[in-house]
Amino acid sequence: MKIGILSRNKNLYSTRRLVEACGQRGHDVHVIDTLKCYMNINSSSRSIFYLGESLEGFDAMIPRIGASITEYGTAVVRQFEMMGVYCLTESIPLGRSRDKLRALQLLSRKNIGMPVTGFAHDVQNGRELIKMVGGAPVVLKLLEGTQGRGVVLAETTKAAESVIDAFTELGADFLVQEFIKEAGGSDVRALVIGDKVVAAMERSAADGDFRSNLHRGGTASITKLTPVERSTAIKAAKTMGLNVAGVDILRSARGPLIMEVNSSPGLRGIEEVTGKDVAARIIRYIEDNAFSTRGSRRTRG
Repeated sequence: MKIGILSRNKNLYSTRRLVEACGQRGHDVHVIDTLKCYMNINSSSRSIFYLGESLEGFDAMIPRIGASITEYGTAVVRQFEMMGVYCLTESIPLGRSRDKLRALQLLSRKNIGMPVTGFAHDVQNGRELIKMVGGAPVVLKLLEGTQGRGVVLAETTKAAESVIDAFTELGADFLVQEFIKEAGGSDVRALVIGDKVVAAMERSAADGDFRSNLHRGGTASITKLTPVERSTAIKAAKTMGLNVAGVDILRSARGPLIMEVNSSPGLRGIEEVTGKDVAARIIRYIEDNAFSTRGSRRTRG
């Protein structure tokens, strides 16, 4: 198969691992810088160009779209879809997962557990919003924040009101969520491929922090999911429409709560912690599904 990987940096761990997995399984693989793609959009033909050449003959595309280029990256993925190329992560699920509010609303509609969440832009009485999610302590998040940035733990109502005032002054949309104390600054990352959880790890925050992101100094260890956690992760990924997803779960007294569904999950942490070849499993999934039901040849809008 001729497989493309949409990635800004071919040296990133996840991109390198996917290239290696493609090579080991005998595929012709190309890394394509998403932002250097340009498109010909007309009614008679659709094409994408890269470094002066038309990108033709691809059987599958693996989008690794960074949050900062979501809009343009989604347009590139959509164009490949219109050309009949099988995209592991499709444009609509990509957009759903990147819109934090939309993602939470979709999860809510499917009755999937998640922290009680308030959403606002300009509130006259921040205390009412805090009360709505159960009172302090609360977690406040900028809607556009990623990788733990724009996330604040306010331990008192007064502190939470101050953060809300600051977000309001910025003219920013923001979320207010209940703080799950029993999670103890830890969460679980479940890596879902298709209808299976193929690997899972527990991430713990560094001392003095409550965010468990590994790139912010958090640590990770292998963990075993309960049947409910496993089914919740799979249901969350399916709700987004994602074939591959990193589902972040908080372990609470009332069961697993979904914190986020990531459409471009990093592979380094989960592969190093679990010892599993996740990259190879992703490529095998593409092999099994790229041509099913005319998967790589259907036209999607």
